[in-house]
Amino acid sequence: MDLFSYEEAERPRARLLADRMRPQTLDEYIGQEHMVGKGKLLRRAIEGDQVSSILLYGPPGCGKTTLANIISLRTEGDFVKLNAVDATVKDVREVIDRARSNKTLYGRKTTLFLDEVHRFNTSRQDALLPAVEQGIIIFIGATTENPFHHVNGALLSRSTLFQLEALEEKHSMEAMRRAIEDADRGLGFMKLMVDEEALQHIADMSSGDIRRSLNALELAAVTTPSEPDGSVHITLEVAQESVRKPSIRADMSTQYDILSAFHKSVRGSSDAALFWFLYAVEKLGMDPMTFLRRLIVACSEDIGLANPQAMIQAVTAMDAYHKIGWPEAKYNISQAILFAVESPKSNATAVAIGNVMSAIERNGNLEVPLHLRDTHYKGATQLGHEGYKYPHDFPNHYVKQQYLPDPLSKVSFYKATEQGMEDKIKQNQQRRSK
Repeated sequence: MDLFSYEEAERPRARLLADRMRPQTLDEYIGQEHMVGKGKLLRRAIEGDQVSSILLYGPPGCGKTTLANIISLRTEGDFVKLNAVDATVKDVREVIDRARSNKTLYGRKTTLFLDEVHRFNTSRQDALLPAVEQGIIIFIGATTENPFHHVNGALLSRSTLFQLEALEEKHSMEAMRRAIEDADRGLGFMKLMVDEEALQHIADMSSGDIRRSLNALELAAVTTPSEPDGSVHITLEVAQESVRKPSIRADMSTQYDILSAFHKSVRGSSDAALFWFLYAVEKLGMDPMTFLRRLIVACSEDIGLANPQAMIQAVTAMDAYHKIGWPEAKYNISQAILFAVESPKSNATAVAIGNVMSAIERNGNLEVPLHLRDTHYKGATQLGHEGYKYPHDFPNHYVKQQYLPDPLSKVSFYKATEQGMEDKIKQNQQRRSK
């Protein structure tokens, strides 16, 4: 790199506005007042350079990396940044080795910031544990995914978890106004006039993502022709050209949460079940098959024999989706969802499965009663494989006899409820038990 290109790269305005405006202090930091507001624990720890191992969990664009950067500027020791997307175990071990030497020889602490820590599998996360336990490194992890699903339990237990909240439109507005006024790091060196409705549109489309807001503002500013007096006027029309579609947050944890909300809504709210399904597919781009699979499970887990038609509706909707595709199949799937929600509910099937599995665990290997064993061979009678009563030879096509292994002969696993069609099954069970 020659001198000219080096100086050009070092010029502040050669960097994107979002990078130039990245907060350098807690006073500049936008949002997360519940964590870094005046007098809060994390703020006191950062200001006193007493940060211990922590885990920052929150949606994209909420300020996790920015907060780690502020910590790096406040700490007296070494601060190393790695991204789990491209970092290896070797990279981590090299940091730990240097940290051990610095601590032993110079008493100097080392903080390791690992962005997107959920991208590290269990074995790679395990490489961090001894160093964290022994205090060789202070660990700061950042993740958009639920840490209880994606972070090693031992590492999680040795870190203080801080949950960051999604930023709002007001935060984007604050960041853009700062950028417009800041002549050193922002756009204050320009004669910029921005209509309020233009700022509001950018904030609306960015859904609280400050980086997206600042990128759109900068794009509008540098691509809009200046007026004769050198001023640049950003109107609503200009803003609409700079950012068109809302920012969508659909990380894995969000998808799990929405799927959970959908299944729980199937148990009690047609409106909510339909909303979560269409919101996830139309807004977040989730696969309709994900919801069809969950719906089919719910038809047995939560409805069962109270209304067996719910399963037929759900499987038929899946078949329709395969045959006609999206978006036409949204009508078939929505119909199946509404049918399931409005059906009488019973979890008797799920309870019966649990009862059987518990019995299996308690009793181990069990023998098939002699009268139920296969008799389609010569010699079966000599082995005592006889005595089975054929139900269709008896009134109502039913006869009392033992069907379960001897230790379980008196056990009842499935108990029908009085819900929907299952009420008839319950009556039949009571009639047979007499």
